Amino acid sequence: MIASLPVIPNTWRRAGSAVAVIGLGKSGVAVTRLLAREGVRVYASDASDHPYAGAAADALKGVPGVEVEYGRHDLNKIRHATGVVVSPGVPPDAPVLAAARHAGVEIVSELDIGFRALAARSGEGTRSIAITGTNGKTTTTALVAHLLSAAGLRATTAGNIGRPLTDLAMADEQYQWLSLEVSSFQLHDSPNFAPEIGVLTNLAPDHLDRYPSADAYYADKRLLFRNASDDDVWVLNADDQLVLQLAQGVAGRRTLFSLLKSSEAWYDSAQSTLRLRGEQLLTRDELHLLGDHNIANALAAALAVHEAGVPLALIAAGLRSFRPLPHRLEPVGEVGGVLWINDSKATNIAATTVAVLAMERPFVLLLGGRHKGEPYTSLAPLLAERCRLVIAYGEAGPLVEKDLGGKLPLERGTTFEDVFERARRAARPGDAVLLSPACSSYDMFKNYEERGATFRRLVEAQ
Repeated sequence: MIASLPVIPNTWRRAGSAVAVIGLGKSGVAVTRLLAREGVRVYASDASDHPYAGAAADALKGVPGVEVEYGRHDLNKIRHATGVVVSPGVPPDAPVLAAARHAGVEIVSELDIGFRALAARSGEGTRSIAITGTNGKTTTTALVAHLLSAAGLRATTAGNIGRPLTDLAMADEQYQWLSLEVSSFQLHDSPNFAPEIGVLTNLAPDHLDRYPSADAYYADKRLLFRNASDDDVWVLNADDQLVLQLAQGVAGRRTLFSLLKSSEAWYDSAQSTLRLRGEQLLTRDELHLLGDHNIANALAAALAVHEAGVPLALIAAGLRSFRPLPHRLEPVGEVGGVLWINDSKATNIAATTVAVLAMERPFVLLLGGRHKGEPYTSLAPLLAERCRLVIAYGEAGPLVEKDLGGKLPLERGTTFEDVFERARRAARPGDAVLLSPACSSYDMFKNYEERGATFRRLVEAQ
């Protein structure tokens, strides 16, 4: 944790003024409540007529000192705000944030306010492990918290994984360690964020629908190290040159995990064992997660919690008891000899690539949604060996067909139910049907969770 700072910058308490909160998802609602508790007037707005937080956002209308607006952002109020707090779903180049920047208004993330609020409760001695990267963040975050808790430490998850940090800061809960999933958008506006341990899982182009280039995206990821000190520890992927380059010259100690070579934590493929500090942790069969990428996630989490003081034996026991998270290569049922796998969280090409590489049987791939800027051509050679059929759907359907049509069997689906039925007809006993869309869900669903839940419901209704 950083040295104690006031929860709210003193400049934000100017009489007659308000702080603007942009976006009313879970984090926007939580930070609005925290600001109101601190006696700050708030203007909270969301561009949607139906904010993600639903009833929780509606309830803000009854909080004294809070003005709530749906369907638009009042740019005049935002330009005259003493500060702006941005939700993680709002990209850094959004016009509403550009207006605030042009007016010289300070912009910070909900994560930053939550971190300050926790630091202000300095008597707790809570420390944090922050996890970022292109893929594997959520699973690694959950693994870290699970391993800490299994070792008898008071630990929980927060951040992009679900629970806003400001909500945690307002709760009467005491933790020794926090496992925090942090996105590039959150890091962009978090000048005070300073975890004791940081994990960088991997890097690949992502969010190119929101960033002008991959380099701009990587630059935000590098902000994990913004407040690095000599006492900090950075857990890095030794197999990813982009990760190693990003961490060059950063203060603190580096410790590495690898699937390919001997490192502080590594996978001995010849012996099918996960190893840590020269000792065997567990065999591959004892880790109940599909895919080599999840071996890497387990190694990263094990290394991070070992740095937090957890002994090897307790780490091994925790890894054995961990189970897959929903929507992440999650087997949801086997019907008529066909295994149905929900990987709805795969919202970019890199995530779908690791899912495809994890397949050990012929499969039908459901690919589509809202396009995020990357071509699908890199998937073609990977799909050639085992993919029986690609079913392209959603807004990205024409692009998927353009990139992959003619290279392997492909059909175009319409509704999600139609996509499911096409998969059911194509799959044979011994096959898998893999929902790993490589796209966001916003063309057909509220979020990837709803997409995955719909997939599960259709599987269970067979």
